[in-house]
Amino acid sequence: MNQWIEERRTLILAVVGLLIAVGAFTVAIRWRAPAEIVIQPPLPTPTAGPIMVYVSGAVRAPDVYALPPGAILRDALQAAGGPAGDAEMSAVNLAERLTDGMQVHVPRVGEVALAAPAATGAAAGGIPAAGININTATGPELELLPGIGPATAEKIIAYREAYGPFTRIEDIQNVSGIGPATFAEITDFITVE
Repeated sequence: MNQWIEERRTLILAVVGLLIAVGAFTVAIRWRAPAEIVIQPPLPTPTAGPIMVYVSGAVRAPDVYALPPGAILRDALQAAGGPAGDAEMSAVNLAERLTDGMQVHVPRVGEVALAAPAATGAAAGGIPAAGININTATGPELELLPGIGPATAEKIIAYREAYGPFTRIEDIQNVSGIGPATFAEITDFITVE
């Protein structure tokens, strides 16, 4: 048997060397340092500042109030101390979303509400002659614009809440669903002032 080993000595040494190399490689792979785990905190989300709303009429404390973005008329009414005893609450939509610079008027029982478009001089379709301010308009006001329905009005409001007020009327084209054709229809009826 020694003769057999002597004849194949080179081959045996090569196989043993190969087994040692594979074993060393396996140990090196299993024992290498674990990858460093890096925890990155989330990026801060931009938060819009408070919106300013003027609450007037049949409320306990009419004044200008700072409310959080996304506030609704009910929040403004609570900030003003609640409705006065003679408030005509059926004329108020408590779920209406508020915008910066908006006035909320709570009528008194028997008070005749003025029709805003007729009092300011109306353009086509009930749009005020001064135009609709796309930075402060409510959903129903935006829906007065040609080609703007409830879904697009909500997109406009969501866009300005996320990115701040429009600086030029052309910026409204950044809102999903408002392209050049729609912009051409509404350009004469909108303002940012």
